[in-house]
Amino acid sequence: MPTQRRSSGAADTAPNASTTPPPARHRLATLGPGILMASAAIGGSHLVSSTQAGANFGWQLFGLVIIANVMKYPFFRFGPQYTAETGKSLVEGYADKGRAYLWVFFALCAVSSVVSTAGVALLAASILAFAVPASWGLGVPVLAVVVIGSTLVLLLTGRYRALDWISKLIVTVLALVTVVAVVFAAMAGSQMQPGFVEPSPWNFATLGFLIALMGWMPAPIEVSALNSLWIKAKVRDRDANPKDILFDFNVGFVTSAVLALFFVALGALVQYGRGTEISTASGAYIAQLIAMYAATIGPWAAPMMTLLAFFVMYGTTITVVDGYARANAEAVRLLRGRPAMSRGELSAWTVGIALVGLVIVLFMASSLAAMLNFAMISAFVTAPVFAWLNFSLVRRGRLSVAMRVLAWAGLAFLIGFTLLFGANLLGLVG
Repeated sequence: MPTQRRSSGAADTAPNASTTPPPARHRLATLGPGILMASAAIGGSHLVSSTQAGANFGWQLFGLVIIANVMKYPFFRFGPQYTAETGKSLVEGYADKGRAYLWVFFALCAVSSVVSTAGVALLAASILAFAVPASWGLGVPVLAVVVIGSTLVLLLTGRYRALDWISKLIVTVLALVTVVAVVFAAMAGSQMQPGFVEPSPWNFATLGFLIALMGWMPAPIEVSALNSLWIKAKVRDRDANPKDILFDFNVGFVTSAVLALFFVALGALVQYGRGTEISTASGAYIAQLIAMYAATIGPWAAPMMTLLAFFVMYGTTITVVDGYARANAEAVRLLRGRPAMSRGELSAWTVGIALVGLVIVLFMASSLAAMLNFAMISAFVTAPVFAWLNFSLVRRGRLSVAMRVLAWAGLAFLIGFTLLFGANLLGLVG
């Protein structure tokens, strides 16, 4: 690996890529940014889109979820690799490519930050409203304030250390509860009614759903930039070995990819073929999923599923607010040509994103489903741009032949589906 250079561009200092690997027993202690990425990814794409994929089409989209994760893997991996080799975040890499690239990233990031925050916070609040007794009189708006307020308290008082610890707890609990839920669902057997005609997802009518599913699978590619910033924050007080950085990333990526498959299995085992119309509204769908779990497995399953769903969305809310705040603040710092970003600026972005997201929840909740669908589709349509940017930053470095081939294949996959989707919108096909 090339010698690492320190960058003073963020509020947290850059990693020091020690060339001496730490003992194996310390490997688990290096986990953090990859788990944060997994926590940010496991949200609408898993709990809603992946489960709906199974609920609507059974096991037919299982392979597509695997392919989407494999094809997008290199472009997420290039983030930690670039940071480990250079000491710079991907955002700094975009700036080195040119201000136009940085402006594009900032514009997309700023919009995604508030829309994503609003979406995940609304889902978390909706699940909480489903869980608390009706006699308490706490509606979704009040609970959204609680979710956003507690998120701000955790981030502003604990910053990275609190986020690091909480994300590990949430992902661990999530993985355990998900596995238990799938095992019980499998034991209960398929719920498909006799004579049920299985619909096919392989037509132009479902292309929009497929694009949205892949757009946030496992996350928008710009989340790789968030991951590179978390790496710099994680290692501000300790040396970081490039192998440990990539190990942490792989643990997080594989965790999110495998859990996506578990959520497809949940939908296929619990809801597919029951003859019940699947709700397209995210909040209503989660309530529907929990109710069907209780009917299929037993009433005791409802609290378990509610806990699972809330852990998913609350953890996603925390990581989305923190990650996008870091990315926006870093982009603005670079656009202004400032040598360093203050902690106050980072906190200001954290508060701003959280509050704007809350305003959207309180006043635009009725159109949020359409906004989220737009955000997911936009994430896929813009994916080739960020994929190429990430690839271009590392392709002259030490990449294996297999990784280069996979990267080119991934670019062809993303560009091909984007062109197909665009042609379908223009009425040229389908």
